[in-house]
Amino acid sequence: MNSKLVAVLALCLISAAMTQGRALARMGTELRCQCIATHSKFIPPKSIQDVKLTQSGPHCQNVEVIATLKDGREVCLEPTAPWVQLIIKAILAR
Repeated sequence: MNSKLVAVLALCLISAAMTQGRALARMGTELRCQCIATHSKFIPPKSIQDVKLTQSGPHCQNVEVIATLKDGREVCLEPTAPWVQLIIKAILAR
């Protein structure tokens, strides 16, 4: 009976350790910049489905603007480009 109890406790500990490892690994990917390079060429607004604006912070020193296009691709936009600033102003005005 003792060996069964030890086996169950061991399985619980292993399961808990693996769950913590996955959570830490996921946090590690979220605590960094998402954009490696940015796109500054004009993209017609009708081809943009959604825009996500991420302010700078402890995860990344850069302001990041990520556009999801209607074909499903995600594109990192250059936040200093004039046309991107117009999109950001329109989003913030909502």
